[in-house]
Amino acid sequence: MQSANVLLRKIVRSSMLPLAAQHGMKKDLFPLSRTLSLSLHLKQDKLCEPSEKVDLDEWKKVMKSGLQEEVSEMVSEPKELSSLAAARETLEMWRLAGRAVPENITEDQLKTFMECPSKSAKKKYLKYLHLKELYKKNSKRKTDEKRERRLEEQDEASKPEESRKSSFLCLWSSTMDKAYNWRAAQSMIFGQPLVFDMSYEKEMSVREVTNTVRQIALSEGCNRRSLEPFHIHLCNFKDDSLYHREFVKHYREAWGKLLITVTDKCYTEIFPKDKLIYLTADSPKVMKTFEHDKIYIVGSMVDKSIKTGVSLARAKRLGLETAALPLEKYLLWSRGAKNLTLDQMMHILLTLKDTADWKKALEFVPKRKYCGFVNKPVKELKKTLDLINTLRLGKGREEVGKQFAKNYSKKYKLK
Repeated sequence: MQSANVLLRKIVRSSMLPLAAQHGMKKDLFPLSRTLSLSLHLKQDKLCEPSEKVDLDEWKKVMKSGLQEEVSEMVSEPKELSSLAAARETLEMWRLAGRAVPENITEDQLKTFMECPSKSAKKKYLKYLHLKELYKKNSKRKTDEKRERRLEEQDEASKPEESRKSSFLCLWSSTMDKAYNWRAAQSMIFGQPLVFDMSYEKEMSVREVTNTVRQIALSEGCNRRSLEPFHIHLCNFKDDSLYHREFVKHYREAWGKLLITVTDKCYTEIFPKDKLIYLTADSPKVMKTFEHDKIYIVGSMVDKSIKTGVSLARAKRLGLETAALPLEKYLLWSRGAKNLTLDQMMHILLTLKDTADWKKALEFVPKRKYCGFVNKPVKELKKTLDLINTLRLGKGREEVGKQFAKNYSKKYKLK
């Protein structure tokens, strides 16, 4: 009988559901006092069992619940579709307004955008999607460019003349590399020593040590390609230190083949003290000329926070002579600290050694740090300083004169 009741409920529900939806589920369609009696004829026994009474109130509840579920499903789907369409219209309006909005957005991303609790969160999420889309476009563009470049190289390599040129270039590069190595080998015997002080590992972070090693590698390459290279000494260099690991990581198998001197001794134990000059930006003494019989020391330290006085204090403890580059004497310094990178120092010292010209040597100073050279007429210097201090610093003429007199020699006077 239970199976018969279930079957009857399904039949009544399917037949009465449209009618109930039209009449708004009114109670007069289903009288409370009426009951329905059913008799089921069993095929096996062919006997009539007593009829079972089914209450129509339960059917009405079942039909009401089913109708509400179907209506809620039918209503929720248009609501969701309408909210997605409204979100897409909002994105289109923001895109036309010039905001960072991705061009293509999926439904899942759109739903995540709608679930953001605030407007600022929505903006941040759209900006994230926009940057992600730009990154994908840039990576795709780079891969396409690499592919095109590779195809062009293959086409050029297929030509016989180009193959001859490429073989000649390879032969030329290998020959020049041998010549550079020969010069570096000669400098280890006859060249002027240049010392890099490697005792500042504790003063730097891991990232700063990595930058220091890169700058020393650039300095070594620049020195090897020069006409008269220095004999580079890495003093106070300890095995299994962070410096050593970074050098091995950078040079790999070539680390043991470099034509430089690496030692754990201090430079005061190798060279006489009266020949040593420690180059530091904190020194009160200004370097006037390059002396070929002296041995210059450069502190191997790259500090983001610009720790002043560290190298000067070390030179004083060792009783060494110090010197600073004459940046204020030859350059109109505008901003920034007067600290230079190690490869810039190498370029400057090599140029001074070859030409003894401060103007050519100081061209390797970054141009963002100075406005020009001091070897201009005094009137032009005065106009330049007036313009810089008036427009950028907002200072008056008296302060301009004080700064000019402080930075430059007494023979240049503002009237």
